[in-house]
Amino acid sequence: MHYDIFNGDADGICALIQLRLDQAIESTLVTGIKREIQLLDKVSVKPGDSLAVLDISFEKNSQRVAEFLDVGATIFYVDHHQPGEIPSHPNLKTLIDTDNAICTSLLVNKHLNGKYPLWAVTAAFGDNLNHSAENLASSLSLRAEKLETLKNLGVYINYNGYGSSVGDLHFAPDVLYREMVCYASPFDFISDNRTAFEKLENGYQQDMASAENINPEYQSDTVAVFILPDIAWARRVSGVFGNHLANLNPTKAHAVLSYNKDGGYLISVRAPLSNKVGADEFCSGFATGGGRKSAAGINHLPKDQLGVFIDQFDKFYSARMS
Repeated sequence: MHYDIFNGDADGICALIQLRLDQAIESTLVTGIKREIQLLDKVSVKPGDSLAVLDISFEKNSQRVAEFLDVGATIFYVDHHQPGEIPSHPNLKTLIDTDNAICTSLLVNKHLNGKYPLWAVTAAFGDNLNHSAENLASSLSLRAEKLETLKNLGVYINYNGYGSSVGDLHFAPDVLYREMVCYASPFDFISDNRTAFEKLENGYQQDMASAENINPEYQSDTVAVFILPDIAWARRVSGVFGNHLANLNPTKAHAVLSYNKDGGYLISVRAPLSNKVGADEFCSGFATGGGRKSAAGINHLPKDQLGVFIDQFDKFYSARMS
């Protein structure tokens, strides 16, 4: 049996689209909301099984990787988060690069020798790697309006991955993947499947309009902290709103807090676009934190720790920016 295990955001979905356009195989899809990263816990493998694992932390899944290799499974692992120690094993192939200009779909694009670059461009935009997306697109002779279309699609797919459960999303990530995987080009998906595209577009625009009415809970010269209400639209928009704020104020770090099912806060952190480092280091200082240098998060912060979080967040980036 083959398993395709992937993050439910734009990067994970678009990375798998590229792989399956290149090699269509029968597979069991394993995914979830963007923050659900220990996806290998959902799988039980047998000798001879194979897995493609895309855009989820190797470090957070390393125990399962070791177990599956011991059983006799073969694993192809592509990611751009801090991996921890990567074992050497004949049944394990990894493509892992933590450079803050890289995402999983860009790694897959390189692996496939640029076979489906439009999907990689879409994913890079979704991960707010706008310069990387534009650099790849520059070789494709895209008109400005075409590039903007890919940017919008990437943002919409990424937006769809956020929530406290799949029930918050417009599409379950595996359903959205199936809607798109039959199209060699994102433009074909947009023109041929208007119903799905417009559901994403309308949802994004409505939710962002609501988010833009939220005032910061705290702000200084170096950081801004926003708390969203405990409602489905706020949980959906929590990640892309952080990207939006980062683009509006590129010299500030931003934290967007929404409420989680455990009675605390789910936090998305964005490093300043002018210095895209430190988000992973800062968030890893909390028990449920982690991520990338430019974008990271904390899955659960108790409500009584809000003041501590804000104080540490401001001090951390004030020291970085001084």
